[in-house]
Amino acid sequence: MMNEKLRVAAVVVTYNRLPLLQQCLQALAAQSAHLEAIWVIDNASTDGTQTAVQAMHLENLVYRNTGKNLGGAGGFAYGVKEAAMAGYDALWLMDDDTIPEREALQNLLECDRKLEGKYGWLSSRALAPDGTDQPMNRQRKTPYTDVEGYTENQVPAVMASFVSLFLRTDIVKKFGIPIADFFIWSDDWEYTRRISKELPCYVASESRVVHAMKNPGTVNIATDVPARWERYRYFYRNDVVLYRREGIRGWLWLLAKDLWHTVQVVLDSRGSRCARISIIWKGFAEGVRYRPRISYLS
Repeated sequence: MMNEKLRVAAVVVTYNRLPLLQQCLQALAAQSAHLEAIWVIDNASTDGTQTAVQAMHLENLVYRNTGKNLGGAGGFAYGVKEAAMAGYDALWLMDDDTIPEREALQNLLECDRKLEGKYGWLSSRALAPDGTDQPMNRQRKTPYTDVEGYTENQVPAVMASFVSLFLRTDIVKKFGIPIADFFIWSDDWEYTRRISKELPCYVASESRVVHAMKNPGTVNIATDVPARWERYRYFYRNDVVLYRREGIRGWLWLLAKDLWHTVQVVLDSRGSRCARISIIWKGFAEGVRYRPRISYLS
């Protein structure tokens, strides 16, 4: 199928970040390429999201309230499944704090055309509001190393975040949907790696978005703010599912990362060292036993 015929739906997952969501939706509505629909997957926000979004009067808006906070992973699992089953040819996934440039979708479609649809997924270049690359969203050229730069428009990659990920619905039918049980963290890495183990995947470097995240930086309990420490049990658990599929090197990577984070916690002056170290290693132990099920379109 030539990409000029692709019916593309954007899927945006949100939870209590209305001002950022409104910026995201305005940027989607202003895309130079046609969007068939904009799906807002609301994890039961309590900040008036539904009323405010519907008041924007976007002609192609599809609003869905999940009924409870399913986390980012659950929201994307819900949105990918529902939008794929609605019959669109391709999906464009993003968080509610993603602000795509006007040509972002057009450049993804151009990359799709050049590749003749023969790829697993495409990822945009994610920038911080100051124009520098957003470190949390730098794609991986291997499961262990980041891509080195964006000098080419089609940079091979094996893992990417859900901050502007483009994939055809046929890929969803083949590989299933993200793991909802992850709740937060590593759901995007796991999903994109699930696909890249079988198909070539790329960063479409000319497709750019601004990721206006509240807490920029890499994911690490040793450096993050105390209010977020408890949720790290998901990160250390979910990462085991992701990396154990890489064999012995994956296990060595997990142990090295978690040991390094433990050392950093010990050296951190903010306290609660025992509690944070416990979160790291209890998460790791839970991950060893954790066998989440991959769901497919029914």
